[in-house]
Amino acid sequence: MPGGCDGADPDLRAIKGMGHMVIATAAGETADFVSRFFAPAHGVDEDSVTGSAHCRLIPYWSERLGKAELYAEQISQRLGRLWCRDRGERVDIAGYCIDTLIGEVLA
Repeated sequence: MPGGCDGADPDLRAIKGMGHMVIATAAGETADFVSRFFAPAHGVDEDSVTGSAHCRLIPYWSERLGKAELYAEQISQRLGRLWCRDRGERVDIAGYCIDTLIGEVLA
Protein backbone atom coordinates (compact mmCIF):
# COMPACT_ATOMS: atom_id res chain seq x y z
CA MET A 1 0.00 0.00 0.00
CA PRO A 2 1.63 3.30 -1.12
CA GLY A 3 0.24 5.60 1.58
CA GLY A 4 -2.73 7.05 3.39
CA CYS A 5 -4.67 8.66 0.52
CA ASP A 6 -4.72 5.77 -1.94
CA GLY A 7 -8.13 4.64 -0.66
CA ALA A 8 -9.70 8.11 -1.00
CA ASP A 9 -13.07 7.95 -2.72
CA PRO A 10 -13.96 11.60 -3.33
CA ASP A 11 -17.42 12.77 -4.32
CA LEU A 12 -16.41 14.22 -7.68
CA ARG A 13 -19.86 15.68 -8.31
CA ALA A 14 -19.70 17.66 -5.05
CA ILE A 15 -16.16 18.85 -5.80
CA LYS A 16 -17.25 19.88 -9.30
CA GLY A 17 -20.25 21.75 -7.88
CA MET A 18 -17.97 23.77 -5.61
CA GLY A 19 -15.65 24.60 -8.50
CA HIS A 20 -12.62 23.57 -6.45
CA MET A 21 -9.50 21.53 -7.02
CA VAL A 22 -8.64 19.08 -4.23
CA ILE A 23 -5.26 17.69 -3.24
CA ALA A 24 -5.16 14.65 -0.96
CA THR A 25 -1.77 13.93 0.62
CA ALA A 26 -0.26 11.69 3.28
CA ALA A 27 3.09 10.38 4.43
CA GLY A 28 4.17 7.54 2.18
CA GLU A 29 5.45 4.07 2.94
CA THR A 30 7.84 3.84 -0.04
CA ALA A 31 8.02 7.61 -0.65
CA ASP A 32 8.39 10.64 1.60
CA PHE A 33 4.82 11.59 0.70
CA VAL A 34 2.03 10.56 -1.65
CA SER A 35 -0.75 12.58 -3.23
CA ARG A 36 -3.79 12.56 -5.48
CA PHE A 37 -5.27 15.54 -7.35
CA PHE A 38 -8.91 16.03 -8.34
CA ALA A 39 -10.26 18.88 -10.53
CA PRO A 40 -13.59 17.80 -12.05
CA ALA A 41 -14.80 21.42 -12.46
CA HIS A 42 -11.86 21.90 -14.83
CA GLY A 43 -12.47 18.75 -16.86
CA VAL A 44 -10.01 16.55 -14.95
CA ASP A 45 -11.59 14.05 -12.56
CA GLU A 46 -8.15 12.88 -11.39
CA ASP A 47 -4.85 14.09 -12.79
CA SER A 48 -2.04 11.57 -13.22
CA VAL A 49 0.86 13.79 -12.16
CA THR A 50 0.36 17.42 -11.17
CA GLY A 51 3.38 19.72 -11.06
CA SER A 52 1.41 22.72 -9.78
CA ALA A 53 0.11 20.71 -6.81
CA HIS A 54 3.64 19.65 -5.96
CA CYS A 55 4.74 23.30 -5.90
CA ARG A 56 2.52 23.55 -2.79
CA LEU A 57 3.20 20.06 -1.41
CA ILE A 58 7.01 20.20 -1.51
CA PRO A 59 7.39 23.12 0.96
CA TYR A 60 4.75 21.59 3.25
CA TRP A 61 6.42 18.15 3.40
CA SER A 62 9.93 19.62 3.44
CA GLU A 63 9.10 21.56 6.61
CA ARG A 64 7.17 18.69 8.16
CA LEU A 65 9.90 16.11 7.50
CA GLY A 66 12.82 18.48 8.09
CA LYS A 67 14.58 17.83 4.82
CA ALA A 68 14.93 19.63 1.49
CA GLU A 69 15.19 16.65 -0.88
CA LEU A 70 12.10 14.49 -1.16
CA TYR A 71 10.80 11.57 -3.18
CA ALA A 72 7.07 11.75 -3.94
CA GLU A 73 4.53 9.50 -5.62
CA GLN A 74 1.27 10.68 -7.13
CA ILE A 75 -0.74 7.51 -6.73
CA SER A 76 -3.24 7.92 -9.54
CA GLN A 77 -4.06 5.01 -11.83
CA ARG A 78 -0.83 5.85 -13.70
CA LEU A 79 1.69 6.16 -10.86
CA GLY A 80 3.83 9.28 -11.05
CA ARG A 81 7.26 9.33 -9.39
CA LEU A 82 8.78 12.71 -8.60
CA TRP A 83 12.14 13.74 -7.19
CA CYS A 84 11.72 17.07 -5.46
CA ARG A 85 13.85 19.75 -3.82
CA ASP A 86 12.72 22.68 -1.68
CA ARG A 87 14.94 25.68 -2.47
CA GLY A 88 13.08 28.20 -0.34
CA GLU A 89 11.34 30.55 -2.78
CA ARG A 90 11.38 27.90 -5.51
CA VAL A 91 11.09 24.14 -5.86
CA ASP A 92 12.70 21.68 -8.25
CA ILE A 93 10.64 18.80 -9.63
CA ALA A 94 12.07 16.00 -11.75
CA GLY A 95 10.61 12.80 -13.10
CA TYR A 96 9.98 10.71 -16.16
CA CYS A 97 7.43 11.56 -18.84
CA ILE A 98 5.84 10.08 -21.90
CA ASP A 99 5.92 12.20 -25.05
CA THR A 100 2.39 12.58 -26.33
CA LEU A 101 2.97 15.46 -28.74
CA ILE A 102 6.14 16.78 -30.29
CA GLY A 103 6.06 19.99 -32.27
CA GLU A 104 7.72 23.25 -33.06
CA VAL A 105 6.55 26.76 -32.24
CA LEU A 106 7.35 29.36 -34.87
CA ALA A 107 7.54 33.02 -33.88
